[in-house]
Amino acid sequence: MLARLVALAVPPVCLACRAEPTAADELLCAPCRRALPWLTDPCCPRCALPAPCAPCPARRAAFVAAWSPVAYAGPARDLVVALKARGALPAAGLMGAQLAAGAPEELLAGATLVPVPAHPARRRARGHDQAQILALALAARTGLPVARCLRRRGGAAAPRQVGAGRDARLEAGRHALSVRGRAPPVVALVDDVHTTGATLDACARVLRGAGAIRVVALAYARTLRG
Repeated sequence: MLARLVALAVPPVCLACRAEPTAADELLCAPCRRALPWLTDPCCPRCALPAPCAPCPARRAAFVAAWSPVAYAGPARDLVVALKARGALPAAGLMGAQLAAGAPEELLAGATLVPVPAHPARRRARGHDQAQILALALAARTGLPVARCLRRRGGAAAPRQVGAGRDARLEAGRHALSVRGRAPPVVALVDDVHTTGATLDACARVLRGAGAIRVVALAYARTLRG
């Protein structure tokens, strides 16, 4: 009842384009739902890019497989921004549902979900950690456990990832990450966006050094080449 009263006072808007959706319980309007850039087969099972991806950017990565349901473009990118920058936490539920609906069963079999941690300064500024919220949403859909065992160290200034190349991302991620305790044997890393794969690679290397046997990467959106 309270939700309906709030909806009457403040009509819900599409999380992507901010237009009024067709129904009060919808997070995306019909045009944005139709415009979601789904990634369809064939995609490389190692880097999640459309095939052929040669040379595969994940050929030397510490994670053995990667998957994303959508490309980082259009309404999918807007949805990520809504969660990350605007604090639209319901977006994580929709993103988690889309991850759970399409993720290959073999990727999640026996896995523990481990969110890629945000830099402490960014987490404080935003008031939330988007990958952690996304991992919890995915866990609610799959029943898989979540382990927040990865830690990212850092001072007040967080190095910007936007526009950074793979080498810069990998160097920053490698030196700032640690694992609390022993890592789960089978890990599915969870993040909002898979860009170069350098941060996921750094996380996987640290987890494998802490005892993980198999690490895969799940991100809601995949940045395409070019």
